[in-house]
Amino acid sequence: MKNLSILVVDDDPVIRRLLEQRLKNERFHVEVAEDGYAAEKILRHKYFDVVLTDLMMPGDIGGIEVLEIAKELNSKTEVLLITAHSSVHTAVEAMKKGAIDYLEKPINFDELFLRLDKISNVQSIMKNAQDLQFAMNTTESAASATIQDLEIQVSRQREMLDRLETVLRDGQATDEVKVEQALTIFDQM
Repeated sequence: MKNLSILVVDDDPVIRRLLEQRLKNERFHVEVAEDGYAAEKILRHKYFDVVLTDLMMPGDIGGIEVLEIAKELNSKTEVLLITAHSSVHTAVEAMKKGAIDYLEKPINFDELFLRLDKISNVQSIMKNAQDLQFAMNTTESAASATIQDLEIQVSRQREMLDRLETVLRDGQATDEVKVEQALTIFDQM
């Protein structure tokens, strides 16, 4: 859980600083942005596992827009919204746009850490699934190549047996000639 990188976006310097300190104390990698404009600049240059953003911020880039930008730049980034009770409906609408969850103010840090733990666990499961898929694809590819090699070897063996059978059934050749021709066939393989 402690390896998540988090971008905190909040126009309130007290909340922003509080979130930054509490998250760093829990050993998360944290950066902060004072508004949606700063968040957009940071997101365009760096990947974050989680964006923790206030829903209502001044300017044209609020929490919904930060969500949209983050998801557009990297669909794997999870967005947690911070909202006042009066904007819960808006937060639910934001979840329909891809936010993973929302927290109401004042922030309950136990709740926040539980949600971050859930995100970390899901990302870990997804990584394990991707690793397993890669291993399965590699194994399947190796098995396919081995089967193809075996089919080629079987085909060559059949060809050799057919040639040996033809030599050994030759009624006009002596046994000595048949043995010589058979040994020549073995040497060619």
